[in-house]
Order: sequence, then C-alpha cells, then structure tokens
Amino acid sequence: MLERLSLRLRILLFFALLALGAVALVAAGLWIAARDTGLAALAPEVVQGALVAGFGMVGLVVWVWFLFDSHVARAIDGLAAAIRARAHAGIERDLAAESRAARYLGDLAPAAEAVTRSLVETRSALAESVARETTRLAAEKSRLETLLADVPVAVLLCSAEHQLAFYNGQAVDILGGGTAPGLDRNLLDYLREGPIRHAYERLAGAGDPDAASDLLCATASGGRLLAGRMRVLRRREEGVAPGYVLTLRDVTADIAAHTSREALLSEIFERVRRPAANLQTVIGVMAELETGAGVPDLSAALRSEVEALTRAITQLGTRYDAIQSDWRPLVNTRSGDLLDGLAARFQAHGLGLETRSLDLILQVDGFEIIAFWTWLADHIAAEGLARRFRIEIEEEDGPGAVMRLCWQGAPLSVGLLDGWLQGSLGRDTGELTARAVLQTHGTEAWPESHGGGPSVVMPIRSVRRAGRRVAPIARKVVYDFELLGKARNAAVAETRLEDLTFVVFDTETTGLSPSSDSVVQIAAVRLVNGRRLENEVFDTLVDPKRPIPPGSTDVHGITDSMVVGAPDIAEAGRQFHKFAEGAVLIAHNAPFDMEFLRRQEAAIGKAFDHPILDTVLLSAVIFGQLEQHSLDALTARLGITIPDEARHTALGDAVATAEAFLRLVPMLKARGLSTFGQVVAEMRKHGRLLKDLNG
Repeated sequence: MLERLSLRLRILLFFALLALGAVALVAAGLWIAARDTGLAALAPEVVQGALVAGFGMVGLVVWVWFLFDSHVARAIDGLAAAIRARAHAGIERDLAAESRAARYLGDLAPAAEAVTRSLVETRSALAESVARETTRLAAEKSRLETLLADVPVAVLLCSAEHQLAFYNGQAVDILGGGTAPGLDRNLLDYLREGPIRHAYERLAGAGDPDAASDLLCATASGGRLLAGRMRVLRRREEGVAPGYVLTLRDVTADIAAHTSREALLSEIFERVRRPAANLQTVIGVMAELETGAGVPDLSAALRSEVEALTRAITQLGTRYDAIQSDWRPLVNTRSGDLLDGLAARFQAHGLGLETRSLDLILQVDGFEIIAFWTWLADHIAAEGLARRFRIEIEEEDGPGAVMRLCWQGAPLSVGLLDGWLQGSLGRDTGELTARAVLQTHGTEAWPESHGGGPSVVMPIRSVRRAGRRVAPIARKVVYDFELLGKARNAAVAETRLEDLTFVVFDTETTGLSPSSDSVVQIAAVRLVNGRRLENEVFDTLVDPKRPIPPGSTDVHGITDSMVVGAPDIAEAGRQFHKFAEGAVLIAHNAPFDMEFLRRQEAAIGKAFDHPILDTVLLSAVIFGQLEQHSLDALTARLGITIPDEARHTALGDAVATAEAFLRLVPMLKARGLSTFGQVVAEMRKHGRLLKDLNG
C-alpha cells in the first residue's frame, strides 16, 4: 500500500508518526510520574512544562519536515522527473536547473547529471550508427513512395476490420475528392460495404493465398463506380485475421460513355430500320407496276423516305463522332513537347519544320498525332508541293484549338487529301490509318488557305493554357504497416495507448466565456501508432456571427474580415466531428475547449462523447502539481520549440500539444501507466487542477 503513495506523502507520514511518537513519549512520562507519586502530587509546573515540551517537539518536527520536504523530497521528485524526461522523451538539455534545486542532496545531483550526460552521448552515438545504416533504406523507401504515389490506380492496404494502413495519391482523388481518407479510418466509410465484405469473406475463406477477386463497387455517396481487384495478404499475424490489398479504378466515365454508345446504336437501328423498310417497299412496288394510266406516282414517297434516311444517318453520324473519343486513352500533352517531337521526326525524314504555339496542354495521343502529321508531310513532299513546313497551334474562342500544317507553294485538293486519309500511316504504326487517328480524336482534317498560303487544318477538341491549371494535389504515399498486426479491443479503458488513435485539437475564441463567446478557429492533427500524420490536418476558421473583440484579435490574430465566408460553428463542428470520429480527443486545458463545443451540440447535430485526455493533467502526473503546467512551460520542459508565428494559433498550439503528448507517453509507460484506463485513473488524482471529462 505504501509503495503506491508518492515520496512526499510517505515522508509526510514519517514525520507525522515522529511527532505523534514524541507527544506519546511526553504523555507516557507524565503518566509514569503520576502513577508513582499520585496525580495530585504532580506540580502544575511539571504538567505545564510537559505540555510545552510536547508542543515544542511537534513544532520542531513540523519545521524539520518543511525543510526536508522543500530541499529533499521536492528536489528528489524534480530530479526523478527530469531524469525520466531525458531517458524517455529524448531531451538532451543538461540538468543545471534541477541540480541547483537539488544542491542539498550531496553527490546525488552531480551523479544524476553524469548518468544523463552519458545517456545522451550513448544515444547520440547510437543514432549516428543507425543513421548510417538506414541511409540506403531511406533512399529506397523514397523511391518506392514516389513510384507508388503516381501509380494510375488507387492502391489501398487494409486490415481485416477494413481499417486503412496504406493509401496512395490516386486513392485521395477517388475516395476523398482531394482530401486524404486518413490512416486507421474505416474503408467502408468511403465505399458501399456489400461488395467489399463479400469479396473479403470469399477470399479469406478460400485458403488460397494466390486467389484474387474482381469486384465492382460504388462510393458511399453513389457518385462514382469503381472497378476493383482484391487480394488477401499471405502473411498472418498470430491471432489477427489477414489484411488485404485493394486496387480501384474509376470507371464512371467509361460506363457512361459505353451506355451512351449503346443508346446511340439502339437509336440508329430504330431510326434507320423503318425508313429503310419503307424505301424497300416503295422500290418493290415500283418494280411490279408499269408506268401508265392509273398507276400511282411513287416518286414523292420515294424522295421523302430517302430524305428521312439521309437526315437520320447524317444526324446519327454527327452524334457518333461527338462521343466516339470519350473513352479513348487520351493524355494531357504539353504543346512544346509535341512540337519538339514533330521537329525531330520531320528532320529524320529530311523535311524542314518551323513551329509556333502558345504554352498549351492538349488532350491527345501524342504518338498518333506525330505520326499523322509526319505521314501527311511526306505525302505532300512526294507530290512535289513543298519540303519546308510550318506547324501552328492556335487557341479558339471555345475550349478547343486548331492545329495547322502550312507551306508555300501549290495548294492541296480536297479529293486528293480524302484519298490519302484511307491509307496506312506506315510500317511503324501497324494497321493504323489516318482516318482512324481522326476518329480517335473526334475530329477531321481539310485543306484551306491561311496567311496567303495553303494549309491543312485539324481541330483539337480539349485544350487549355498551361498557366491556368490548378495547383496539383500533393500525392504523398501514407502508410503504417504495423496497423495490420494489431488486434482491436472494444473497451477503450483496457486499450494500450499505442493502440489508440488520437486527435489533438485546439480552438481560438472571441473571449474566455463559453456562455457568451464563440469559436473563431478549430484545428486538429491525428496521431496514429505513436506518430503524427503530417498530411492529415483539420484547420478551419469559423464565422462567430458576431464581432471579434480587438483584445482577442491581439492574442490570436484573427480579424472580422478573415472569417467572412467561413463556415459557422454548426458546419465546422460537423466537419471536426467527422475528422475526430473513432478517436480519443486530446487538448491542453480540455474543459475550456470542450465547453465551447458541447454548448453547440444541438446546432451541430452531433454529441462530443469521445474519450478525452488533458495534457495539463498528464503534466501534473509526470512533474507534480506544484510545477507550472501552461503549454509554454510544458513544451519548454520537454525541449519543444513553438515558432512565434504559430503560438496562439489553433493549429500551432495543436501541433505543440501533440508533440508534448508523444513525449509524455514513454514517461507514462515508464511509471507503469500503459493503458487508457490507468492514465485516466492517475489523472483523477489531480482533479483539483482541472475536471476530468471522462464520465
């Protein structure tokens, strides 16, 4: 029992027992004297002297205890906390401040400083050795991440409970619409669960490690159809069901294009069948009847049916030309790269070429376009029309552009060009014809005069200025393979800290009163498997629907103009609740931030009933209640630097709190506090500092 008490409390009990023993000895002396001489025979002066001696000894004991507590017990606690911080949190600062506080402990403080200095030197030497050994692995890891980041399909690695342990850049586009799905989040939050569960159960039960399953699924919102392939991992962790690899490809556009083509073909048969049948009937009747008196004139009906058939074929052909390129594998190609390839091919064929174009992005098959223009220039040169050319790419008023081959000399006739278009582009292109290239790109080519000279024109349907593109999404590979081997425990209190997912958050407000003030910013970061995920961040300004006082702006720097157009607390609260779903919340002085959120639960439509840890209480557990527990004091004690521009911003404080928590965890575990329940029970012992919010 005594082992569970703190050092200072045990010392207090020791001195209390000493004082009690001294008083008991004085009382025993009086009792012995009274027994031998009789109580009446005792002089009042003797009794008074005994009482004074008793109170004097109690006072002396209290004074000695105070000195001992101030210069020994508190110094030992501070020294122990400092040693733990350097042993478990990786702090390399010396023990100068702690040594001054422990100056009455003799050689203990210098010995502790020597031990910690030796630990730091050993750790530095080990770190250098590990860094040298891991340089090659880090380079290979970087290459692998770069390779997987731009794989043209979404690649996901999930545990048996469908928790994400890996995702690449394409998965961000397909699942998150530009927002990272998040490690240790459930895949079924983003995809309809039926096909995923059925495929996994079928593969996991098959017992064949090489088995794979193709599947078709939809996003949870139903906005996209995805073609996927699932394979269960061979390696099985003891007591943990195997995870799986899932690749996904967005086939929404492919299916839409296929459906459109099928509908068009069906309409073609429907609209052509009837005029063709009527035309056949008219021609049959005309063949059976001889022209003469009383024979009906069928020429008007014949012309009408021919016109209807011609009109239907023309309309349907135009619509087919418009959609036939929707499914083609056209890629974005920079105009400069395309023209450079053309110049090289023209030079190889002994032809001269001048190029001119703005910096454009064209959606084309670059190989086919280069082959087409080289083939056409060869034919023009063979006809003796020209051997030097100019290719221009000009934007049109709409979304497209015009690609034009120009030369000085005789013009090219329409009939001759149409005849050429039926031919093959050459041995290097197999059976590819010039007409097929035009059909692939949904376009045509024709001769015309341009700038006083002849040319051949080809419209390009999809073109944009290179400078107008939006900033690309960072395609970072995100993973933590250790998540695959973790068995999950539904009881949070019994779960180890390293098995929990944490969301560390902070708010900025218009003031300090939750009853009358409002939130102006919420920011949070996620901690998974003992590390902070740098690209999984929540940060939003909030419109408080009221003026922000100048005094508050002086603290966090947020002005009224900055929150114009920002979501209100209801929308921002829903977004934050989704970000924190299934996680333990962490904050510095959590009751303050949680009160602002819980007062808005009705408007938000969600309850913030998450388990909660408070770094103020955790600091008290490690360093004692008498220390300073502000965020600045805690981070300084743990060797964490908060940039000036980040201090008193929600995101900056959330990041600093997260780093502090990560350094406190090893120190908690060193004290035997390894589960969430054990940590909460220890925090409640410091309830006079702050209220614990876990029930």
